[in-house]
Amino acid sequence: MSQNLNTAIAVIGIDIGKDSFHLVSHDHPGAIVLRQKWSRSQLETRLANLPPCLVGMEACVGAHHHSRKL
Repeated sequence: MSQNLNTAIAVIGIDIGKDSFHLVSHDHPGAIVLRQKWSRSQLETRLANLPPCLVGMEACVGAHHHSRKL
């Protein structure tokens, strides 16, 4: 991801799966700026490199674990 893309992200939506996660990111006006599939091992590392933003995901045991890690 480029630095320009990182500054554009305002909201990230995460669909949690067993082995992979689907992410959709929006900028402040609401346009999609990123749509990717990340593996479970990539999630924490990649999100740590983004500026602070709102992260939304489903409410389940896995989501509570990931929210504490993030």
